[in-house]
Amino acid sequence: MGILKISEQMHESLRSTSAALSRSINAQAEHWLRVGMLAELNPNLSYGEICQLLIRAHQSGDLSITTVHPAAEPEAA
Repeated sequence: MGILKISEQMHESLRSTSAALSRSINAQAEHWLRVGMLAELNPNLSYGEICQLLIRAHQSGDLSITTVHPAAEPEAA
């Protein structure tokens, strides 16, 4: 575990969002990090699709960000 230095403005955003969503500040920051990382790795996915990826990863028990990939799309005929 490491220490992450963030701006006071970002920390305030984390505080208010974590309270609104009933998450700890650390859990909210980790959620944003996961979503942001997946968005960078999969720029064509929407926020909802990224959340679905995270839900599937949680259900399978594999939360490694490097192994979370979109489901294969069916090939066009």
